[in-house]
Amino acid sequence: MPTQSFYELLQKRAVSLLGLNPFPWYKHMRMTAPVSIDEQNQLCELFCYKDVQSVLVDPLLFSSKGRFSGEEEEGDRGGIAVMDPPRHDKLRALVSQAFTPRTIAQQADNIRSIVNELLDASSTSNTLDVIRDLAIPLPMRVITGLMGIPLSRQADFRRWVQEAMGYSQEQGVAGFQACENYMRELIMQKRKVRQDDLVSALLDAQIDEEPLPEQEMVDFCVGLLGAGIDPTRHLIGNIILCLDEHLSAREQVWADPSLVSSTIEEVLRFRPVGHRLVRLATRDTEIGGKQIKAGYRIFAWTGSANRDEEKWRDPEVFDIRRSPNPHLDFGYGIHACLGAQLARLQARIALEQIIERFKDLQRVREVALELVPSLLFHGLQQLPIHVQKR
Repeated sequence: MPTQSFYELLQKRAVSLLGLNPFPWYKHMRMTAPVSIDEQNQLCELFCYKDVQSVLVDPLLFSSKGRFSGEEEEGDRGGIAVMDPPRHDKLRALVSQAFTPRTIAQQADNIRSIVNELLDASSTSNTLDVIRDLAIPLPMRVITGLMGIPLSRQADFRRWVQEAMGYSQEQGVAGFQACENYMRELIMQKRKVRQDDLVSALLDAQIDEEPLPEQEMVDFCVGLLGAGIDPTRHLIGNIILCLDEHLSAREQVWADPSLVSSTIEEVLRFRPVGHRLVRLATRDTEIGGKQIKAGYRIFAWTGSANRDEEKWRDPEVFDIRRSPNPHLDFGYGIHACLGAQLARLQARIALEQIIERFKDLQRVREVALELVPSLLFHGLQQLPIHVQKR
C-alpha cells in the first residue's frame, strides 16, 4: 500500500475527484503544461500521448516497482503489476496461459449464460440498473469462477475490493488485508484438493524449476481480483452512458451489431475506465525538455493521452467507427492489462444481449450521475435505464 504522504497525494489527484468531465482540464494541461513538475512532492505529471507512451514502454527507466512506497526493493509485493523484468516476464508468461485468446473465447458461452440470467432477473419491469443488476455481478461471477472461489463469498469480495480502491487509507489497508487473508485460506484448501481453476494451476506451476512462493501467489490472486472486477464493471457502465449520450451512435450499433467491438474500443478511448498510471523514475532523465530526477514518481495521464489532438483526428467526437484506435485505457507495453480481452469479451456479450432484447434504452434522468469514490477507476455508482423490450 502507498505511504501516508503518497496516499495523500493520490487522494488529491483521485481519478473520481476529477468529476464526470475531466477532459477540459486535460486539454488545458496539454496546452499549457504537458510535462508538469511538482518539486515539493517529487512528482512529474504527463498529459500528451507521446510522453505517456514513452514512459509505459520503458519499464527499466520508469519502474513499476516501488511506485507507491518509493523504494524499489519493496516493489515485489503487489504481484505482477508492480514487478519489473526479468521476474515480471517469467510470471506473466506463465499466467498468460490462462488468458490466451482461445482460453478466453471458451468463456463466451458461460458469460452469455450469466448475462441472460441477470437480464432475465432484472428486466421484468421496463427499468433496470445497469451497474447493480449487470455490471457488478457479471465480472464478479466470471473471475471468481475462474479462480475457484465459492459464490457464497462474492459479497465479501465486492466489499473488500471497493474498500481497497477507495479514498480511505485505513479502509484500503483493511480491504487489501482481508483479500490477502482469504487467499491464503483458499490456497491452503487447494493444496489439499486440486480443482480445475486458476489457483490450483498456480500451485502446480514452476518458474526456473521452482514452485511459486506462496506470497507471490497471494499477491497475484489479489491483484487479479481487483483487475478482473472493477475495469469490467466500469466499462459496461461507461458503454451504456456513452450510448445514452450519443443518439446517433446508439442508432448505428442497434442497426448494425457488427459495430459492437469498435463501439467498445471507442468507449475505452472516449470515456476511459482508468485515467492514470503510476511509475517511478529509476535514474535522472528528460521528458519533453523537462528534467526528471531519479526517485520522482510519474503520473501518466492516459485519460488525457486518449484525447490528445496531436494523436487523434477529432478527439472530442465519439466515433464508433474510428479505426485505428490505439487508446491506452488498458495500458501499454509489458504491463498492458492481462485481463483486457476478458473484459472486452464480457462487455461485448453484455451489449449484444442488450441490443437483442431491447429496441432502445434511455437513462433515468431523475437519478443524478455519481462516480464511485476511487483512486484509480472512473465509473458510476448507479445507472438506472428505461428499456423498450422487443
